[in-house]
Amino acid sequence: MNSLCFIAPVMAMTLLLAACSNQQIDTSLRNEPGARDELKTNSDLTEAQRRARIRMQLAIGYYGQGQLEVALDEIKQALTADPDFADAYSVRGLIYMDMGEVRLADENFQRALSLAPQNPDIANNYGWFLCQNGREKESITYFESALKSRSYKSPSKALTNAGICSLKLKDKAAAERYFSQSFQFEPDNPLTNVNLANLAYDRHDEARARFYMERVTKTDGLNASLLWLAINVERKLDNRASEEKFAMQLRQRYPGSVEYASYQRGAFDD
Repeated sequence: MNSLCFIAPVMAMTLLLAACSNQQIDTSLRNEPGARDELKTNSDLTEAQRRARIRMQLAIGYYGQGQLEVALDEIKQALTADPDFADAYSVRGLIYMDMGEVRLADENFQRALSLAPQNPDIANNYGWFLCQNGREKESITYFESALKSRSYKSPSKALTNAGICSLKLKDKAAAERYFSQSFQFEPDNPLTNVNLANLAYDRHDEARARFYMERVTKTDGLNASLLWLAINVERKLDNRASEEKFAMQLRQRYPGSVEYASYQRGAFDD
């Protein structure tokens, strides 16, 4: 088994959590039409509904800053103003999920889905919740549901999440399919590129791995696992200058890391 094949899901989780404020809060503020054929716009909203949306935007901001209790209070006020605001229940589900309140999170997602069963953002958020709570197989159904919606404005999110959950299910073929589709929508997404690089490396396609890694290594703040992958890719391709460049970064930034210890021992994935 490839010694680096485990990196993909671990790195995916790390990167995703680091960017949870823009990766996971999938709320478009649109109302589902229900029995009507048209979506509501701002001119259709009551004053109470407008207040609810302002409160939810505040909640999203606090959630992104990690101020979960404040975010939860804002959502409570949003739902006081508009008790049938589906997106607010979905965001409250995310907040409860981060608080470790699994039952309450599930209940809020279920409430959101009952109010807006065709909302792709809610389906994606609930899918992510399921994936994080040992229900990976169920999660794929919700990601696929989100992707079927023509109104979904951010399909790369559901595709990336489906890829991550497929890796947890040890279905690398499905994971690569989802990540490749995500790449078509958002080719500069580092999460997508990291996972595609790992999958390519795992099947011994180092040239393809390098293609994806080059898109990631242009950014600053690479962690030790990413630098170690870059070192191994360049070594397999016999690009010694690039290998040394990444090795220097690993030594300077993470001298006490497991990866640097492996580098010092010469424990490459050969």
